[in-house]
Amino acid sequence: MRIIKQLFWIFVFSFAGELISSVLPITVPGSVLGMVLLFFFLHFGWIKMEQVEEVGNWLTDNMAIFFVPAGVALMTNFDVLADTWWQILIIMLVSTVFMMVFVGKVVQSVKQRTEKKANQEGIHND
Repeated sequence: MRIIKQLFWIFVFSFAGELISSVLPITVPGSVLGMVLLFFFLHFGWIKMEQVEEVGNWLTDNMAIFFVPAGVALMTNFDVLADTWWQILIIMLVSTVFMMVFVGKVVQSVKQRTEKKANQEGIHND
């Protein structure tokens, strides 16, 4: 019964995300919105981790299962991808480099701010 309750919560948030995605004119997938909603509910303590932990762990442990349909779709549509593989490769490389630079800059900025704040607190404490 515990697992059914945990699955219920996962499905509730997934359904809520799909509902929001279909109602609002946004291009974010409903499953992503549902997981963002679940994150906020867990973060603010509106739902306890114990209410979804076991099923969540099982889902992440068996995540490879969910990539099988996408892999099969890629193989069955290879003729479509064969004409544009180089464009897809360029997009992947450019977006990977962009994200690495962006994340690096954000981390550097956060690190500098925390060091600056720590130095200021150390000066004021003297």
